[in-house]
Amino acid sequence: MTEKRKLERRHLIYYLRVFDRDTNELLGHLIDISPQGIMIMSEEPLETNKHFKLRMDLPVEIFEKSEIEFNAESRWTKKDVNPQFYDTGFYITDLSYADGRLIEKLIDDYGFRS
Repeated sequence: MTEKRKLERRHLIYYLRVFDRDTNELLGHLIDISPQGIMIMSEEPLETNKHFKLRMDLPVEIFEKSEIEFNAESRWTKKDVNPQFYDTGFYITDLSYADGRLIEKLIDDYGFRS
């Protein structure tokens, strides 16, 4: 698979929970993030090439709101380094400007420096 990502994703010191807004089901925990995409770790593989309406919890002690909502398309799924889990990459297809700024703040303030 050819890597098409333009912005480097950053690992965070928080593993934020990500939910399907349609079902309220916990899909998994955020592993890394950029303003254009995320990777989620889950116990079961997630369907690829599917559009999701997602909700991500934010650390309430840090942000003025407790969650952000956005739409994303699952692009790939693979086994995690830990074989009990799966990693899924998502391309963000719809994100408000304000929530995009929150993601940038999350990356800047709480992302691991490589």
